[in-house]
Amino acid sequence: MSISLTPDLLARYDKPGPRYTSYPTAVEFSTDFGPSEYGARLEAAAADPAGPLSLYVHIPFCEARCSFCGCHVVVARRQSVADAYLGRVLDEARIVVERLGGRRRLVQYHWGGGTPTYYTPADLERLHRGLLEWFELDPAAEVALEVDPRVTSREHLEVLRGLGFNRISLGVQDLDSQVQELIGRHQTWEQTDNLHRAARQLGYASINLDLIYGLPGQTEATYAETLDRVLELRPDRLAVYSFAYVPWVRPNQKRIDPALLPDRDLKFALLSMVSERLVGAGYQAIGMDHFALPEDELAVAQRQRTLSRNFMGYTTKRGTEMIALGSSGISDVSGAYAQNHKRLASYYEAIDDGELPVERGIVLTADDRVRRYVITELMCNGVIRAEDVKARFGVEFETYFAGELAALAAPDGLVDQGMVTMSPAEVRSTELGSVFIRNVAMTFDAYLGDKTGGLVFSRTV
Repeated sequence: MSISLTPDLLARYDKPGPRYTSYPTAVEFSTDFGPSEYGARLEAAAADPAGPLSLYVHIPFCEARCSFCGCHVVVARRQSVADAYLGRVLDEARIVVERLGGRRRLVQYHWGGGTPTYYTPADLERLHRGLLEWFELDPAAEVALEVDPRVTSREHLEVLRGLGFNRISLGVQDLDSQVQELIGRHQTWEQTDNLHRAARQLGYASINLDLIYGLPGQTEATYAETLDRVLELRPDRLAVYSFAYVPWVRPNQKRIDPALLPDRDLKFALLSMVSERLVGAGYQAIGMDHFALPEDELAVAQRQRTLSRNFMGYTTKRGTEMIALGSSGISDVSGAYAQNHKRLASYYEAIDDGELPVERGIVLTADDRVRRYVITELMCNGVIRAEDVKARFGVEFETYFAGELAALAAPDGLVDQGMVTMSPAEVRSTELGSVFIRNVAMTFDAYLGDKTGGLVFSRTV
């Protein structure tokens, strides 16, 4: 990364802010939105039977919970605890499809967790075949899952590849043994290397590795070694996330001593090193935390300004409505977000009653839709074009966002700081702005208010 940051600039803008996997963010979801409201949205979606869908399946189980983890996870050391879950997911699929009518074609299909490969290959085959009784996969669909190399066998990969899975993401985080000790995740290089080799041999079309910077005990020297080893594998994609330290949301993170976390300057140095090393190795920076080889479809989509973002991450499936199955899953259908119960008992109870297991959600207003679009454009493609906003929503960008544009252009604002450039035609983030892209996007968020000062979001760098 060729930019330089002053301590004052880093201190000013490294503050809590959303990651914008959705807008409005989940903080705004309400229990006033429940099963009947979601059911109505599904029935509205049924009016377009040819419309493509994305399907996300949340599998929450892990044998142990890492101290850094920010996901909705259920620790189950005995698989009998998890045996009842898959049947409930299939029941939920039936309940959803009854309202979707003939709209069943999937162009994106993703399993996340937790650890999907917590289950045996036979169990996963049963889940997949059961879901395809209710949905149909487009021949060109992206069929992906997340795996933990510590518990995933070659047999898992063989069975899943035979079922049509063509993309895989391996959780790595950090290869340094001391860092692994501090986060409660012991994963050898051999486990990572062997699983990556197996995925290549079995013909997975795209392999992603997940890393995290900002973990306890990380130094520039140790993280450079992790990057060296990872680059030996040359995965198609790398997701390098900033550690979201939110112990008020994730109590398991209270096991981490905050004194061992990298300070702001070291964390930025780690981010700079990641960017320099990966771009130098031929990867293209994607959005705020992803890198892809130039021929990867994410890189192509960004160059063509068609990249988008949903609860599964960056995607080429722009504008596709998403159904989420399983506990805590968040659907995006017919202008509304709907989140399932997080507690297994509540999720099971709703399914057993034949009810959509929705705990909360939100219906997007007309203003929400405009702002979601401009925030997504910034987060994915780094530019908002006035003509695109007018074509989609029939509003004049300069008039509609007059207050926001004035804030950007104010003395000592983001334009003065060199984070964005502005003209009547567009707002565009600079290289510096790409580092603080969440801060740039926050300018257009109507909900933030004083939330950036409280314990709501992780820090932006």
